[in-house]
Amino acid sequence: MTAPPALEHALAQLRTAPAGPAAYGRIRSVVGLLVEATGLQAALGELCYLHEGERPGGRRVKAEVVGIREATSVLIPLEPTAGLRAGGLVEPARLPLTVPVGLALLGRVVDGAGRPIDGRGPLRVEGQQPVHAEPPSPLTRRLIAEPLATGVRSLDALLTLGKGQRIGIFAGSGVGKSTLLGMIARRAQADVNVIAMIGERGREVREFVEDTLGPEGLARSVVVAVTGDQAAMSRVKGASVSMAIAEHFRDQGQDVLLMMDSVTRVAQAQREVGLAVGEPPTTRGYTPSVFALLPRLLERAGPGERGTITGIFTVLVDGGDMDEPVADAARGILDGHVVLSRTLAQAGHFPAIDVLQSVSRVMPRVTTPEHGRAADEARRLLADYAKVEDLIRVGAYERGQDPATDRAVDAHPALAAFLQQTVGEPPPPDAAADLAAVLAGL
Repeated sequence: MTAPPALEHALAQLRTAPAGPAAYGRIRSVVGLLVEATGLQAALGELCYLHEGERPGGRRVKAEVVGIREATSVLIPLEPTAGLRAGGLVEPARLPLTVPVGLALLGRVVDGAGRPIDGRGPLRVEGQQPVHAEPPSPLTRRLIAEPLATGVRSLDALLTLGKGQRIGIFAGSGVGKSTLLGMIARRAQADVNVIAMIGERGREVREFVEDTLGPEGLARSVVVAVTGDQAAMSRVKGASVSMAIAEHFRDQGQDVLLMMDSVTRVAQAQREVGLAVGEPPTTRGYTPSVFALLPRLLERAGPGERGTITGIFTVLVDGGDMDEPVADAARGILDGHVVLSRTLAQAGHFPAIDVLQSVSRVMPRVTTPEHGRAADEARRLLADYAKVEDLIRVGAYERGQDPATDRAVDAHPALAAFLQQTVGEPPPPDAAADLAAVLAGL
């Protein structure tokens, strides 16, 4: 009889790192986010358990070794530290941090450790997946050559995504970001959705699951929810846990849509960890580890040897500042960006996508020449209209001076109507053909 996959995984880890005699450490101090331990024989990045008492047994808290100062190990807990005291036992876990994976995850809501929080009982999964993994080799990745239909007309027509692409949604608060993610989750032609809600308010999690995502979207989704009140390290790990779950389904040959809301809150949590361990703050208070974490995390998405992970990552931009550190770093890593405009949102234009500031870098690879020409023409018309929009508002625009501008003004109502789409409106069967029809009727 063969061993269960979880047992096989544990045995493989033990074969590479035999258990040997236990080498416990002791808690020396607990200050803020930091736990200092002495006598601990654990490597940087290793998982440990912090016991409340001086002997094994009772409650224990997961923690990760994040620094070593001479004979002192510095750990950051992944769970609340209430109850820890000086002299408490520190036990090396000896096995890497893993997350349960399998088809039983579909339709479930789990926390940053992969434990169900939806009240629907325990998970009966097939195996375990390491939380930390290296990105696929760049030479083994398949080229992005197939479009991914999102069911959102403005995206599919003017910012076409490819299966395996990584794109960012850059927006301030309150411009319809979560609603847009819910639309994509329900309508995108992907096999599995993995939705990571990192640092969100608890109220928003339930509203997103029950209202925005709905039963239809949840049935083929895994939601990883790590609310803003949880430990900083838990919020950082929640992003890696979501990526590990997506990697499992990708390695099964499936097309996965990973949506993470938001990368900014992951960066803020990593900043808390970095400042706690003594890293110097650099750009706007962000520590160097933040800018080391982002490429390691985001590069794990993309096409693999078999399946794909299409990543949609939201980035919060304070006051519309697209050049703030996290936004600037993420834009340089991702394969495109979608900018949501507060001005459009306030005008009732949903989705509030500013097409002229947005770009999909793989669109030319996954669209036909005819589709590309139609998208370019629509962009030119929108750009020509944007040049004279202020003049039109004050009544200073005079027709007849520039035929191209006159055509753009005439075309704007039809293009604006095309780019708007209500939440309940059915997805277009062919957004490119609809755009071509709009342009032909001008």
